[in-house]
Amino acid sequence: MNNTSVLSSTMTKHLFDWKLHLLVIITSLLAEWIGIIKIPIGIGTLVLLPLLYAFIFTILLNPNVIPSMKAVISKDRAKFASYAVLLSIMPFIAKFGVGVGPKVEEIIAAGPALLLQELGNVMTALIALPVAVLVFGMGREAIGATHSIAREPNIALIADKYGLQSAEGIGVMGVYVMGTLFGAIYFSLMAGIIASMDIMDIRALAMACGIGSGSMMGACSAALAETVPAQAETITAFAATSNLLTYATGLFVSLFVALPFTEFLYKVINKFKKNNDVSAAQTDFGAKIPEQSILSVWQSLSLLAVICIVLLLSNWVGQGINPIAALPAMLILFACCIVGVLLKEVIPVNIPAIAWISIVAILISLPQFPMSEYVLVETEKLGVLQLITPVLAYAGFAISQMEVNLFKKSGFKIAVVALLTFTGTFLGSAMIAQALL
Repeated sequence: MNNTSVLSSTMTKHLFDWKLHLLVIITSLLAEWIGIIKIPIGIGTLVLLPLLYAFIFTILLNPNVIPSMKAVISKDRAKFASYAVLLSIMPFIAKFGVGVGPKVEEIIAAGPALLLQELGNVMTALIALPVAVLVFGMGREAIGATHSIAREPNIALIADKYGLQSAEGIGVMGVYVMGTLFGAIYFSLMAGIIASMDIMDIRALAMACGIGSGSMMGACSAALAETVPAQAETITAFAATSNLLTYATGLFVSLFVALPFTEFLYKVINKFKKNNDVSAAQTDFGAKIPEQSILSVWQSLSLLAVICIVLLLSNWVGQGINPIAALPAMLILFACCIVGVLLKEVIPVNIPAIAWISIVAILISLPQFPMSEYVLVETEKLGVLQLITPVLAYAGFAISQMEVNLFKKSGFKIAVVALLTFTGTFLGSAMIAQALL
C-alpha cells in the first residue's frame, strides 16, 4: 500500500463526471421520496431505509452487475465512484461527531461499557467459525474470515501475520468484499429488528454499531434512530463515540484477543471435522485485489465539495429544508472534514482521516467551545439518515467486476459466514455493553 500512486492529473476530470453524480442525485432523491417502510414480522419490525433503495437502484444501474447498463453509464465512469464512497461518509461522520458534545457527561458515565464492548469481537468466532469449518468444510481461511468484521485494519493485521495470499488472507478478503457489498444493508436490517424487540438497552445497541466502519455504523445507528426516535440523539452520540474508540482499540483487540482466540477455537473445532485437513479449502474468493491510485488532498477536497452539494439535495427531499438554509450547516461539516484530512496528512500517526474528523467535530460541539450552540443549532438542519443515503448510492456504482466475479464464485458459503460474523460482532458487543451499563 505504501507504493500506491496518486491519481494522475489527467484522470482528475473523471472524478467530477456529471453523469455519475447526476445518477447518484436522482437515485438518492427517489429513495428519500419513497421514505421509510416498517414491516411487522412477528418477533419485531423490519425497517427499510432509503439507503437500501438507493443501493439497490445503483446496483441495477451498475454495468459490472448488469452489462446492458453500460448504455446508461460506462464501466470506466462507474469505477470512479469508489473514490466518492469514502469521501461521502466524511460529512456524515462529522454530523455524528457534533452529536457527542451535548451528551458528553452521559458518555463519560458509561465509560467502562464503551471501552470493553469491543471485546465482543470474540463472538464472531463463536458464532461463525463452527459453521465455516463443520458445515462448509473450510480450512484455515475460516480464521481470517471469522476473527473480525474484516475492515481495513483487520486486513492489514492478517496481511502482516500471514500474507494476503495465504489461506487466512483469502478468508479475510472474502468477508471484506461481502462487507463492502452488503454490510451496511445487513446492519441496518439487523439493528432495526433487535431494537424493535425491546430486549436490550438502546445505548448498548448504539455502542455495538461502532464497529470501525463508517458506512456500517451509519446504517446501523440510523435504523436504531428510526426505530426509537425519542432516543435519536443518544444513539448518535454513543454510536459515534464507540466508533471512534474502535479506531483506537480495535486493532489491538484483534491482535491480542480475537485472533488468538480464533486460532485456539479453530484447533478445537477442527478435531471434529470429518475431513481433518488443516489446509485451505478449495475456494476461490481470494482473488488479488488490484491497488487503486489514491487522491491528493486537493483532489479529495474538491470532490468532497461536489459531494456536499449532492448531500444538500438529499437532505432537501428527506428533511424538507432547502439547500440554502442548510448551507451553513454543511459548511460546518465541510470545515471539519478539511481539518481532519489535513491532520491526517501532517501528523505522522496511522489514524484514518475519518477518526480525525470525528475528533474535530466532537471538540466544536463541547459546551466549552465558544460557538458550540451555533454549531448544534445549524447542524440540526441536516438529517443523519439523509446524509447516508448518497453514500450507499455511490457504493452501488463502486462495485467492481472483480467483486462481482468473486461473489459468483464464493457466493453462498462466504456470504453466510460473513453475515454470521457481522451478527456475532454486533450481538457480542451489545451484550457486553448491556452487562456493564
